[in-house]
Amino acid sequence: MPLPDHILDINSLDGPLGQRVYTVLRTNILEMALKPGEVLRKGALCDKLGVSRSPIAEALGRLSSDGLVDIIPQSATRVSRFSLAELLEENFLREAVEVAAVARVASDHTDDQLTRLSRNLRFQALLVEDEDFQGFFEADLEFHELILSFTGFPKVNLVAEEMTLQLRRARKLMLPDPGRPAQAVAEHQDILKAIEAKDPDAARATMTRHLRQLTKRIAPLEREHPDYFRTT
Repeated sequence: MPLPDHILDINSLDGPLGQRVYTVLRTNILEMALKPGEVLRKGALCDKLGVSRSPIAEALGRLSSDGLVDIIPQSATRVSRFSLAELLEENFLREAVEVAAVARVASDHTDDQLTRLSRNLRFQALLVEDEDFQGFFEADLEFHELILSFTGFPKVNLVAEEMTLQLRRARKLMLPDPGRPAQAVAEHQDILKAIEAKDPDAARATMTRHLRQLTKRIAPLEREHPDYFRTT
């Protein structure tokens, strides 16, 4: 687990110790700094984070509940490997939520919300131009999170995030994906146009087309990264 010390820095975070340990480990798993199948040794984590075993055990228990680590009693704790079926299921669930969300936003939105989406899109285009694929990934996430938040339902973003954690990790494997970021920006622009036009049907259609591009790119991952996938 040869991670730079700053990646496992908990001192800049607020909250109880167990929460901070959980947040740092969760972030590193989602960002693929900790790889699928990688062994997490409690002793090494204690040394890296400068904490006792208790908050480590608490954090790993929560990560196990999230499906991000596998705890094998009397054996080892590993970052969970992917399942192709789970990734496809998560993308299916993501589509169900986001298509419904974008239709609602197209029907009812404010000028300020349009401004925020437009500003995000301009930023995406600049990041693609600069070939900053990590920056684009984060701006892409924000675009979709904005749409979910604009539904007016506070729990939607949280639920959407919790049910697509594996998918978020897998998407990191696709960076950089030649030509795809620019294509995604164009698809986001089509989504925004449908929202601006207050056309829920067009919003549903454009969001569906956009999200189904990801389905096509999930399938090859198991062949390209076999060590990151479960064998059974």
